[in-house]
Amino acid sequence: MKDMHSITLRVNGRHHELIVEARRTLADMLRHDLGYTGTHLGCEHGICGACTVVLDGQPARACLVFGVQADGSEVRTVEGLADGDQLSDLQQAFSDHHALQCGFCTPGFLMLIEAYLAEAGADPDPDAGADAGADAGELAEQQARELVASNLCRCTGYQGIVEAVVATARARRAQREAT
Repeated sequence: MKDMHSITLRVNGRHHELIVEARRTLADMLRHDLGYTGTHLGCEHGICGACTVVLDGQPARACLVFGVQADGSEVRTVEGLADGDQLSDLQQAFSDHHALQCGFCTPGFLMLIEAYLAEAGADPDPDAGADAGADAGELAEQQARELVASNLCRCTGYQGIVEAVVATARARRAQREAT
């Protein structure tokens, strides 16, 4: 007999009610039960980051979370980034900086970076350490490199991804300062 549970959650702003098996992962539930196939399964051990989603505002490896643990939660997947046919600023930066090749890992990177940039004051600061004589661009790049080091990409070499993170962070900072 299967251990089934009734849960509710919001994915990309849409309310869902479903019955899931206790052992089913959030990644499998998103992909197979709800049709959010942008959440990719790579290693299924939480190492590669391809399955990263934003769960209640924090990046989470969906292969390590049981679907029942997401009961009552807000989940954001890569499908929730774009506004219709209009790419988000981060998605556009990935395109502009050639931050993807095969694209398998891209949704996980996008969600990891989006969660990081959404945190107040967590964006790579182009001015951090400038008075200490450090090059501000190098510091922002180093912060971005540390961030993306938690996800694996076998194609890009990470430089384009780092450039996309820094460009998006700077654009968002400029937009905040302009308002």
